[in-house]
Amino acid sequence: MKTRRVFSTPDLTTARTAMSAARSAGIADKDISLVARDDIEIEKIPDHRLTDHHDSSPGAMRGVALGGGSGLLLGLIAIAVPPLGLTLAGAAAMTVAGAAVGAWTGALIGLDVPDAISRTFQDEIAAGRILLVLDGEQPQLDAAQAGVVDTGAVPLPFSTPTVMT
Repeated sequence: MKTRRVFSTPDLTTARTAMSAARSAGIADKDISLVARDDIEIEKIPDHRLTDHHDSSPGAMRGVALGGGSGLLLGLIAIAVPPLGLTLAGAAAMTVAGAAVGAWTGALIGLDVPDAISRTFQDEIAAGRILLVLDGEQPQLDAAQAGVVDTGAVPLPFSTPTVMT
């Protein structure tokens, strides 16, 4: 399972050097991204390096789980009430409909919620520092950390599985 680690760099030059060190340690280019203040992003950081600044995808996944669970529960309750005449197919339809509504609602709500990294390190970002985000397997990240730190990047207290971040 991939894990996410975050490093703080004082400027784009240090961030680029740290990215090179991470690549040299075996971190794939697609697993390296940057987070910075909006004015720094617009002027200096290429679009393919930026991470999303919202919680839309995780919100949609939570919405599918909660909406689908609610739809299933309501469907099973409706089956238990004979006058409603709902079948198992109807309960399945309620589950799918609940999951769809939950995904839509969760994604919309997530658009207004900053992602976990932006929420956690908002002071670093506001101060003009550029965050280097690395995703990888634990041995890869351990090997990359020494090289990244040697460039002047500071490891931040964030190490979490990438499934829901």
